[in-house]
Amino acid sequence: MLLVLCVDLDDDLGRKTGFSTPVIGRDPVEEAAVALATADPEDSDVNVIFQGLHVYDDLTERDESVEVAVVTGNDQGDVSANREVGDEVDTVLASLSTAEDVTALVVTDGAQDESVIPIIRSRVPIDGVRRVVVRQAQNLESMYYTIKQVLDDPETRGTVLIPLGILLLIYPLALVGSVLEMPGFVLGTTSALLGFYLISRGLGLGDRLDAAVERARHSLYAGRTTLLAYVVAAALFVLGGVSGMETLESVRASTAGTLEAPVMLAALVNGAILWFAAAGLTTSLGQITDEYIAGSLEWRYLNAPFYVLSIAVVLHAVSAFFLEEVGITYLAAALTAGTLLGISSTLTFAVAESRFSDADRDEGRRGAERV
Repeated sequence: MLLVLCVDLDDDLGRKTGFSTPVIGRDPVEEAAVALATADPEDSDVNVIFQGLHVYDDLTERDESVEVAVVTGNDQGDVSANREVGDEVDTVLASLSTAEDVTALVVTDGAQDESVIPIIRSRVPIDGVRRVVVRQAQNLESMYYTIKQVLDDPETRGTVLIPLGILLLIYPLALVGSVLEMPGFVLGTTSALLGFYLISRGLGLGDRLDAAVERARHSLYAGRTTLLAYVVAAALFVLGGVSGMETLESVRASTAGTLEAPVMLAALVNGAILWFAAAGLTTSLGQITDEYIAGSLEWRYLNAPFYVLSIAVVLHAVSAFFLEEVGITYLAAALTAGTLLGISSTLTFAVAESRFSDADRDEGRRGAERV
């Protein structure tokens, strides 16, 4: 007897149709094939099972002794799947009621399923292996539909088409640049766009930008003051940068020689620190306001504005000292004042948080006792 074994190593049949395996006999195998084709017409195992039925019918017409069965593995890896197939082959062989010697014809859809052939050969002699290849997969029609399916995916379109489009634009843009007598500028801009796009895709900046926009939209609709504080802080940072550059130019104009790096840095910091401190106060106060409205404000959050002021005092004094606008006495006083301000705010709010937390716990305990 020839046993036609249709192998489904990853158990698409069982997972997608609920059929219990192994499936033995022509009619049950045909039902399984129809069920799998209905559940997933694109599954290659459909063709394997129908090929097994075709071989069975062809040999039956020749009055040969033949049986057909479907054996499956699982999706837990090659070793586990091969063992599962071996157990199901044993079940199939045990169900055959024949005194004839049994040989097998293995039908698969590729090299992965054929890895189980040594397991089958250890249980029954194998007369041959039939690999099913769909003819459409070898011609241009399959390539067309594959490309069409890939391009229907929005993520794939963004990954493939945008860089390809930028590359195709290089030549016409170079012609435009030649007409405008700016070929270097046009090619440099195009190359920069392509580079920025590839870097953003590689670092996942698109997802981060989408997340930031979503957070900003939620903050805007929720009426959170943090969003407004960030906008104001950004403007203050820009003004601080401009003020720092103006201070640097003023110091450079009033100095005969070349400015050293520490002096240049001190000029930038001295001109910008007040604006940067205002930006820090704005963001910290906005965050404190939102935490208070949400009912999650803690005392230690109030340290932020005082820390900003402390840092601003210290940096302003140090930069002014490097610019020779203040003496060593002022610098020492500013450093001491900044340090004391930060330490005193930390201790004050830590003590307040401890006492108010204890008071809240005592009140809650007394309320529980009254209940």
